Amino acid sequence: MIDIPETFVRQTVEREGEEGARWIAGLPSLVGELVGRWGCVLDGDVLHGGVGIVVPVVASGHGSAVVKVSFPHPGNVHEPDAFAAWGGRGAVRLLARDDERFAMLLERVRAESLAEVEDTDEVAVVAGRVSRRLAVAAPAGLPRIQDMALAWDEELRLDRAEFAHGVSERSFGAALATVRELGRAQPGLLVHGDLHARNILRAEREPWLAVDPKGWVGDPAYDGGTLLKALGLRLVALDDPGDVRKAALRVLDVFSEAAGLDRERVGRWAHFHVVRGAFHGRRHGFRVARGGPFLDRVNQFVEGFADLLL
Repeated sequence: MIDIPETFVRQTVEREGEEGARWIAGLPSLVGELVGRWGCVLDGDVLHGGVGIVVPVVASGHGSAVVKVSFPHPGNVHEPDAFAAWGGRGAVRLLARDDERFAMLLERVRAESLAEVEDTDEVAVVAGRVSRRLAVAAPAGLPRIQDMALAWDEELRLDRAEFAHGVSERSFGAALATVRELGRAQPGLLVHGDLHARNILRAEREPWLAVDPKGWVGDPAYDGGTLLKALGLRLVALDDPGDVRKAALRVLDVFSEAAGLDRERVGRWAHFHVVRGAFHGRRHGFRVARGGPFLDRVNQFVEGFADLLL
């Protein structure tokens, strides 16, 4: 039997309520069943992310691996499809899957993420190179960014009506234009969907490999936006808005070159992500702050950051 980290138990029950508690209660036996079926032996302490656990194992025929089990959620459905399409190209290898249980047997990588690298240029280069490798023809049946654009259009307009005091009219208009102009004209490439630095881990087979994809179809430039949004909080320490703008634009330049992407498209998607994040912060807070003076500071930074990107 495995020991589930208490932090993960608490977060899951707080977020999912009774359904989350029932899922947690059945998790040890589920993992035991998967470990047996896939010919594995437990090989370390259970780790966790926001919505799932990662159990280190030694798998027969594969060596070091992990069993990953996620809380059932629509956002997790196509993760194994993305891994299967990549076949280990720029991402961890999928060794086995149980879609009904939202479970996978995956190649094991290290616990160190790209977010721990202090050199922002290196972060942008690595993320760009990974993005380039992940940009393969998408298989059929995956969610398409162009279909999501309609929902994002409505979401932005509703948020603007409720939180008119935050994001400037200029930034709001630019984000809406990105959704309408870029969101509805998308290539048929496989997109990670959440390619921030914490989702790129050190590995043995390659220096860095991606984990936790959404598995969408569209423009890889979208992923440049998720990278910069996540790095934005690192820039809170820069007091001079000019320094913040310079550092942010540098990330976009370096990422775009490494990924082989159009710089303008990456920049527009990055701005969209920041504007959407600003509205989300007003409504829900951020992982680093759910309330109080620090949340106020982060909200103000994010809203100002959006204008700096224009």
